[in-house]
Amino acid sequence: MSAPKVLNNIARLSVALGLGGSLLNASLYTVDGGEQAVLFDRFRGVLEETAGEGTHFLIPWLQRPFIFDIRTRPRVITSVTGTKDLQMVNLSLRVLSKPDVEKLPYIFKTLGVDYDERVLPSIGNEVLKAVVAQFNADQLLTERPYVSALVREALVKRAKDFNLLLDDVAITHLSYGTEFSRAVEQKQVAQQEAERSKFVVAKAEQERRAAIIRAEGESEAAKLISDATLSAGSGIIELRRIEASREIAATLSKSRNVVYLPSGNNMLLGLNPSFTNSQ
Repeated sequence: MSAPKVLNNIARLSVALGLGGSLLNASLYTVDGGEQAVLFDRFRGVLEETAGEGTHFLIPWLQRPFIFDIRTRPRVITSVTGTKDLQMVNLSLRVLSKPDVEKLPYIFKTLGVDYDERVLPSIGNEVLKAVVAQFNADQLLTERPYVSALVREALVKRAKDFNLLLDDVAITHLSYGTEFSRAVEQKQVAQQEAERSKFVVAKAEQERRAAIIRAEGESEAAKLISDATLSAGSGIIELRRIEASREIAATLSKSRNVVYLPSGNNMLLGLNPSFTNSQ
């Protein structure tokens, strides 16, 4: 066999292998973990059966796979809405969502691959506005767990209409307008002032009662002393004087800076005896 024929055969084999490899590559597609594939057929439309994880075959040009992420994904929905008392509130809602795997073909036909972008912001704002409108601005703080539960219940029910499953719904941020925040601050200051005034009034009342009790005690003591004086004469007064003198003497005896001087002319009793003998 001549060299040109060999080269020609090699070229044909290479072309056949290339075409076969390209055809085989076009006939295979891979679905990664946490994903699901929906097949679109040019003649039959969207097929009802989905493909799970792994490598699958398809008919090139006739069929085309669309990959869906079926894992739970977080999303934050923000909304500015009004309360029952006409106060504007800024809310942030965190949602963990995923599609219903059994309804993926229907979701693809009605919403497309970006189903969450189309559905969650709209129904999230709708539910937030409907729930928040039932409460006053201060109730959103005092009854926040109850408000969050209502939002979760309503949003889960609304998402089911679009074949979406919500694993968790929670209010992560809540803030008010500048005017309402200033009013709340002023209210808190007024409450603190009121509590302080109550404390001052209560303290004054306690001091007044203590003064009354003290005055009553002193009056009773004076009455008892007066009665004792009338019955015993001036003896009770003399007894009190002696007791007071004893207390004063006991106190002075413990002091180091006190010098005792004898009464009368005995001033030399406290001198050193050796000094007097020398004289």
